[in-house]
This record gives sequence, C-alpha cells and structure tokens, in this order.
Amino acid sequence: MQIGKYHLPSRVVLAPMAGVTDRPFRQLCKQLGAGMAVSEMVSSNSLLWGSEKTKRRANHDGEVEPRSIQIVGTDPQLMAEAARYNVENGAQIIDINMGCPAKKICNVMAGSALLRDELLVARILNAVINAIDVPVTLKIRTGWDKSTRNGVAIAKIAEGEGIQALAVHGRTRACAYTGDAEYDTIAAIKQSIQIPVIANGDVRNPEKAKFVLDYTGADAVMIGRAAQGNPWIFREINHYLATGEKLAEPSIHEIRDTLLAHLENLYQFYGEYAGVRIARKHLSWYSKGQNSSSIFRDMVNRVSSSDEQRQMTRQFFDQLVDVAA
Repeated sequence: MQIGKYHLPSRVVLAPMAGVTDRPFRQLCKQLGAGMAVSEMVSSNSLLWGSEKTKRRANHDGEVEPRSIQIVGTDPQLMAEAARYNVENGAQIIDINMGCPAKKICNVMAGSALLRDELLVARILNAVINAIDVPVTLKIRTGWDKSTRNGVAIAKIAEGEGIQALAVHGRTRACAYTGDAEYDTIAAIKQSIQIPVIANGDVRNPEKAKFVLDYTGADAVMIGRAAQGNPWIFREINHYLATGEKLAEPSIHEIRDTLLAHLENLYQFYGEYAGVRIARKHLSWYSKGQNSSSIFRDMVNRVSSSDEQRQMTRQFFDQLVDVAA
C-alpha cells in the first residue's frame, strides 16, 4: 500500500492507542512486521506542546519510516498549526483523529463527534492539507450512531479534500468498543472512493484479517487491542496472507526476551519512575493466559524499581521455560 511517497512493506498497521502506542511499542511492532505504526494522539492545543507528555508522544528518534503522528482537535487553524509543528519535529505523515469515542474528547466536539458536522470535517481537512507538504491520513468511525452512519459521505469528503488514506473502525461512536464490528459500511466506503482504505475493528488473528480484507476489499487492516501483549500478531498475519499457513506461536523464550527488551526501552524512554509504572500494563498483557499469571501480576505491580521489576519478570518466565522443558 502506498501513502504519498511511502510504500508500506506490510498490509497490517498498528492503530493509534492513547497510553499504548508510544515510541518503544511502535518500534517493536514495526520490527515484528507492522507496515506502519501511528502515534498516540497529540492535542492541537499549543499550550500543551511544551509538556513532557506531548514531547514524548511526538518523539520519533530512531524510528523506522514512515513516522506518522496523529493530531486531534476541532478548530481548523489550530489543527493546521499542530500539523506544521509536528512536521517540523519529524512527522512524515499526519493522521487526523475523527474516530476517538472517549467522552473527554467528544465532549469538546473532537474525535468522532466531528462526524456530526460534515462541513467542519471538510474545513479541518482542507486547513491541515494546505498547511503542510506531507501526506495526510484520516481515522474515522462509521458514524455517530447506528441511525446516522455517514461513513460513505465522510469518505467522499476526505477524498475530495486530498486525504491520502482512510482508516475506518467498524463501529459508531455510540457503540464505543461494545458488540461486534460491522464491515458492510467499510466495504461501501471502499467501493465509493479510490484512495487506500484501512479496515479496523475486531481483527484478532490471521484468519480474521484475511476475512476482513476479502469481505471489505480494503487495502490493509489495522490492529489495536489485539496487539497489546502480542506484537507477534503482525508477523503472523503477514505470513498467513502470504502463504495461507499459520506460524507457530512465539515460544516462552521469545516472549521473555522480547518483554525484557521492551522493559529496557521503556525505562530508557520514560526514566525509571514512569517507566516502571507504564510497564505494569504491558506486563499484565504479556503474561495473560500463562500459568500463575495472576499471582505474578499481583506481586510485580507492587515493586517500584526497575531492578526488581526486571528480576521478577525474568524469574517468572524462566519458571515457565523450565515447566515447558
């Protein structure tokens, strides 16, 4: 799939997720086969740009191209300024968030709330695209609620304004993350526009990825929650799409070594205090389903130093290796 001058090496994309898709996680997923990884969303409020949180979200040092930053907001000119700011700081693709269902975002008429105002959608897209000289992509849902699925109309506006790829989550804002994603709207969107379409929602394994690609005709699939604690899903999907065969699941050795390397990257990126605390959710995801994982999580979440966290993690997975042997 092509976005501007960037040819993606894979049809599988990591979805932007607040509090998850930081630089260490994006790098890991790209190493394991993600064709692109979109950053956590960055506010268009310039008062926040100097904060450490925003600086980290916009940090792409050493990251494999293309570097995609997602911005969120409601004012066309502020969004244009945010796009310029992030391009000046290394973003090679700007992604616009019109899909987030969170109340704190929708209450200020940002994210998926924008889908209710098609004229404002057009103004924002126009302002951002004309402000920068890098590709602009868009993430949406199928509509505000089931009675107003206007995804096709939004897609046509996006194409007309010059958006170069469109990611669609197969739920409305009202659905949040409940129920099953539906793909009929994504298929209709793909048939109505010529730009690349990325299908998102409930893609949890290689078989589902192939089904969604075949059913919708989409150019790529986007993986969100299914990648949490399972960054190997990208190589598994790539292999299945290429061969029709399933790869073996990662061994306990590989899970251990990948997780320990991920922890080190988190400590380096955030510093020890924040790194240890941010690592806790990843430890929970990686260990889920393993023997005695609930005991491990209860214990490891109590420690506050990187040395303790690292040692406890290694011991837990070493025990799993011994049991497997």
